[in-house]
Amino acid sequence: MRSSRDLAAYLRRRGITDTRVLEAMGRVRRELFVPAELRRRAYDDRALPIGHGQTISQPFMVAAICAALDLEGDERVLDVGTGSGYQAAVLAELAAEVVTIERVAALADRARRTLAAAGYERVEVRVGDGTLGVPERAPFDAIAVAAAAPSVPEALYAQLAPAGRLVVPVGSRRDQQLEIVIRGPHGREERTSVPCRFVPLVGDAGFAEHPAW
Repeated sequence: MRSSRDLAAYLRRRGITDTRVLEAMGRVRRELFVPAELRRRAYDDRALPIGHGQTISQPFMVAAICAALDLEGDERVLDVGTGSGYQAAVLAELAAEVVTIERVAALADRARRTLAAAGYERVEVRVGDGTLGVPERAPFDAIAVAAAAPSVPEALYAQLAPAGRLVVPVGSRRDQQLEIVIRGPHGREERTSVPCRFVPLVGDAGFAEHPAW
């Protein structure tokens, strides 16, 4: 694949059916969000390293997360684990307001510049512990997490608006399932989506930065 349009067509073949998500993936130029030396691989359907032990997520997983959020266009969304800023850019195509948080300041600074250069300067980039969310900007209609947690972070669920959706990879450091959590009228509703593998979500409600093993 050589372009975002090729990527959108590929994702449709992979089973992504949400037209808004496919159109958003077709508009965001992924090559702008990968290191220069990897740009020839920007449209491979795989995660790529971006430094500091982090990656830009596999396009299929970005599309799967965005589709699971079921966005209509007028929502406020929290993106946890900014990384390169790519998922935040896709979310900015799908929602009215996007706040994204990254614990590594150097990555947040780079993502802020990349997003602005790509035309997504309205995305608000924060530095901090993503497992704690951004309570002063809550409630959020949707929360997307681009790193794996050992369990659903309670602080993130608490920041959901009524009927809001939280999508987060949950499991071990090596293997996870994408979990969809909805703040329903009668309480918390959960369901499991596709298997996945993300880098660990580090923070108070995530994994330790330096594991004991």
